[in-house]
Amino acid sequence: MRRLGIHSFVWTGGSTQGELERAMESSAECGFKLIELAYLRPDKFDLDSLARRAKSLDLDIAVTMGLTPDADVSSEDAAAVKRGEDLLAGVVKAVRDIGGVTLGGILYSAHGKYAALPTEGGRRNSVQAIAKTAELAKAAGIDLVLEVVNRFETNLLNTTAQGLAFIEATGSDAVRLHLDTFHMNIEEANPAAAIRLAGDRIGYFHIGESNRGYLGDGTIGFDAIFDALLDIDYRRDITFESFSGAVVDESLSLACAIWRDTWTDSLPLARHAKAFIELKRDEAARRQATVARP
Repeated sequence: MRRLGIHSFVWTGGSTQGELERAMESSAECGFKLIELAYLRPDKFDLDSLARRAKSLDLDIAVTMGLTPDADVSSEDAAAVKRGEDLLAGVVKAVRDIGGVTLGGILYSAHGKYAALPTEGGRRNSVQAIAKTAELAKAAGIDLVLEVVNRFETNLLNTTAQGLAFIEATGSDAVRLHLDTFHMNIEEANPAAAIRLAGDRIGYFHIGESNRGYLGDGTIGFDAIFDALLDIDYRRDITFESFSGAVVDESLSLACAIWRDTWTDSLPLARHAKAFIELKRDEAARRQATVARP
């Protein structure tokens, strides 16, 4: 693990500059080394100021987002695809300007439940759009990672195998997968096997519980997850993600179906998550050392 991060939505809905700065401060106080932000429009936020604040706190920045239906690069509507490509190009610049190191999320389709299967033409449009975006991200020094999510949040990439086929189709070595234990718990027959299948094609990793709440308070088998991450020698970022109606903004509540409060106090949740992830990482290392010992 390179850096242990936390999503800003643990702290705030992020509607103002001050809220985001306080989220950065809280993240650093808890010992996290990376904060994940939703896409911040340059006309609404002072990106230079946020970049300086993060640097002063020794925090790196990742940005994740999902596309809207009118800018869906997996559409067969050429105008929607063009809007999506232009949006992604602008996001790459914004991530660069805020000093970000990673751009991830549902970059290849709209974020939401679809009413139909993806079309071949739509998938082809998405592949081409991501290939273009990857070159821009590579030039900007930003890791581009595609989040594999559950069937209710996209119709295109629901499994690791689908994600691997998609990034191979881009023909780019600048695209990796963004896996998430919450989504894997829904879609993968064996999440640990999926991690091993992806191997070094994983560029970013989300740790989240099956109920979006406290880690260990759901059904996810984290021992197997951390064993698999150790087996593939995963050395990139791991970020804790948890949503509650007490904090998350309305648009994300609707997109992710956050209808209740899985927690109400951010600070103990964040401290528990950091301790839990470090514990599971250390336990996996001890298990591996025991197996390797002659």
